[in-house]
Amino acid sequence: MAGCGGAGGSAGHSAERAPASGEHHGQPAPRASASQEQDARQKDETETESSGETDRETDTETDTETAQISTFALDVDTASYGYARRSLQEGRWPAPAEVRPEEFVNAFRQDYRQPSDDGFAVHADGARLPGRDQAVLRVGLQTRESSAAARRPANLTFVVDVSGSMAEPGRLDLVKQALHRLLDQLAPGDQVSIVAFSDDARLLASMTPLAARDELHSAVDELTVSGGTDLESGIVAGYQEAARAYRPAATNRVILLSDGLANQGETAWQAILDRVKEHAARKIALLTVGVGREYGDELMEQLADNGDGAAVYVSSAEEAENVFVTRLPATIELRARDAKAQVVFNPSVVESYRLVGYDNRTMSAEEFRDDGRDGGEIGPGHSVTALYLVRLKPGASGQLAQATVRWQDPDTRAAAEASASIGSGDLAGSVWEKAPLRLQVDLVAAAFAGYLRDREGLGFDLPTLREHAARLAREAEDPMVTELADLIVKAGAVG
Repeated sequence: MAGCGGAGGSAGHSAERAPASGEHHGQPAPRASASQEQDARQKDETETESSGETDRETDTETDTETAQISTFALDVDTASYGYARRSLQEGRWPAPAEVRPEEFVNAFRQDYRQPSDDGFAVHADGARLPGRDQAVLRVGLQTRESSAAARRPANLTFVVDVSGSMAEPGRLDLVKQALHRLLDQLAPGDQVSIVAFSDDARLLASMTPLAARDELHSAVDELTVSGGTDLESGIVAGYQEAARAYRPAATNRVILLSDGLANQGETAWQAILDRVKEHAARKIALLTVGVGREYGDELMEQLADNGDGAAVYVSSAEEAENVFVTRLPATIELRARDAKAQVVFNPSVVESYRLVGYDNRTMSAEEFRDDGRDGGEIGPGHSVTALYLVRLKPGASGQLAQATVRWQDPDTRAAAEASASIGSGDLAGSVWEKAPLRLQVDLVAAAFAGYLRDREGLGFDLPTLREHAARLAREAEDPMVTELADLIVKAGAVG
């Protein structure tokens, strides 16, 4: 999820205090009029009502004459890719509703340059698609990495599902192994509490300094399977413990480890989400870690979104090691709260655009600078990538778009913005021959997700994706890209 260095497009500016006037930093971009924005909102609402679904307008192209602004909350979740990977490896086609293209893309390493400060670097590049009047536009956002030793201390409350379904191999056994490894990696200033839940919730260890690791290891050993899954009681008990032990100078986080299959207590999602939102407003972020062959993907993802956090999925000891030992100690703290992105397209050059994924993260143009509107929480060294398919006007040239990210300081809540722009001359002439390698990987990952979801694949069939993935795996020498190529082959066999 972290990367450095990037190619194409204009370099992003370092963090600046957001102007009260609402003007963009850097090169000016076309702005929609109030009437255009109102038309766009009415159009979106009409499409949503007529489809019977919510937040799926990104599945279709948007005409720049009626809506030239695209706004969405940032998201660093990767659980969808992890769960789809497990399904395909077991010979099963992933449920289309559980396939989120942005999480496929964000699962892969990027080469974006890191900012010199605690804000964002913004990158924009793109390439023309073969045989079409279209191009792919990539907007990349990157935060600066931080070492585990340099971060502030953390209060971590682990909420562990010990219900009967967690007895399956690769669930509670994997969780306990990961927790033992993490306890050995955390810093002396950190504190940990452990809550277990099944039919009800039990506090196995109140907030304990890492100086008493042996007590925490013993609490992990006490995690045993029994009963049903009252997820609400676990979440409530976890947040209550986190609130009781809250340290203003520390990073306070609840980490839920579960298969997400609630069957007791309050199982209505909205009631559980409301509880999570209430505590998120108090600066206690949530990380959901999903496990298990049968997995409540949508609930875990919505919990993370409402809890100002992220959702990941692990199915092997290697993946658990990566999440808990390699990534978590260095990414516990936050770089940005309520981070949002806005891309303004130039209607004289771009005829229409389509945001790939982020179906439940889209916002109205006005919400971009409404700092009371929830965005995404981003940690150190995180990259966030958004792909757009844009239809170009024949013969037109000039600026294509300007991308801006807005976020709040995790402590002071002061707002800041950074921007980058891209012109038609910045587009690589051919995505498969001249585009940066990582952009090609992103396109294959997004198209593969599209194929798994609706068999369309952004206009690329499975043999084409298989061919390019195999080539990219050879060129990248990256195990993740090799794995992607293998998954595309498995999808062909399963489908």
